[in-house]
Amino acid sequence: MTALDLVQRRLSRFAERETQGVSPLYEHLAVRAADDPEVAGLLTAAPEHFAHATLFLAAAHRLVQAEPFHALTDYYPSLGGTYGADERTWPLFREFVLERADRMRELIATRSTQTNEVRRAALLYPAVAMVKGPVGLLEVGCSAGLLLGLDQYGYRYQTEQAGQLVAGPAKAALGLHCALELAPGAELPRIPKSVKVAAKVGLDRAPADLTDEDTYAWLEACVWADQPERLRLFGVAAGVQRKSPPVFVTGDAVDDLAAAAAQVPSELPLVVVTSSVLAYLPAADFVRALRGLDRPVWWVSHEGYSEALEHVLPGRDDLGAGDTASGVLGLVRFEAGEVVSAKALARTALHGQRLVWLP
Repeated sequence: MTALDLVQRRLSRFAERETQGVSPLYEHLAVRAADDPEVAGLLTAAPEHFAHATLFLAAAHRLVQAEPFHALTDYYPSLGGTYGADERTWPLFREFVLERADRMRELIATRSTQTNEVRRAALLYPAVAMVKGPVGLLEVGCSAGLLLGLDQYGYRYQTEQAGQLVAGPAKAALGLHCALELAPGAELPRIPKSVKVAAKVGLDRAPADLTDEDTYAWLEACVWADQPERLRLFGVAAGVQRKSPPVFVTGDAVDDLAAAAAQVPSELPLVVVTSSVLAYLPAADFVRALRGLDRPVWWVSHEGYSEALEHVLPGRDDLGAGDTASGVLGLVRFEAGEVVSAKALARTALHGQRLVWLP
């Protein structure tokens, strides 16, 4: 498989599995890019591990941001566009990115997808709440660390059985809504009103500085362009984070995990969080690094089954089957390098819209 073959396949898979019914614009663009070697070839500038459709589309989004009067902005709701994808969209897009091919390749080669999908906090909250607090949170692949603010957000979980379940501070600046459904045989989880977090640490190879204008613009570009509500939530969460920023550690998710964990006081339960990160990492090595930490660890994972829980909870093929645009919320406890407990808590919609609680 050549590098071009790889990126074309990833673009096609992204269009088929992640965008249908979610992002008409990105589905339209990814389908056509996958069939256009000249356009898809731009993505080969990225290291293989990072050469995903989301990076390609974020780079294009960033360049469109920089030219707000270009005709292509008519198709970008994030920039005020109101047109749906039509026969002009792809020709305009193709011409735009190929005319700026050098700038596209530079962004693709030097940046990584840093999606700060703050709605995922609603998925993580019930799992973190299962660890008796106050806890120390360590988010791996944190980007700007917005998920580390999960104790500061308000939550509304809509259920069929009990109506709306409310959690989080009463006057939270950011409110998140999430559907909470039950799989056959499951019972509603207990969702406490608050989670106590005494330390917040983010580990990333390039932590995002929200005070830097160019960095902030790149994080906005990583939000899918036809989902302006996600962009609004990002802006509100960024404001919350600026008032109480976490401790950031620059480093590798595997090699520097122990150094980042050491930033969490030893008297606090250590809760390591990953959310849609392990697709970009050697997952088996990461799990070994978790086992190697010299203290008890709780791992809250929101990943695809094969990328996370399969390494500690094998044989659950049911969790890996079906819609690849969904994830699995897991809670694993390690002590002295051994798995003390491992549980799949829920199936999820990857952007935080839905939890399907498991028995």
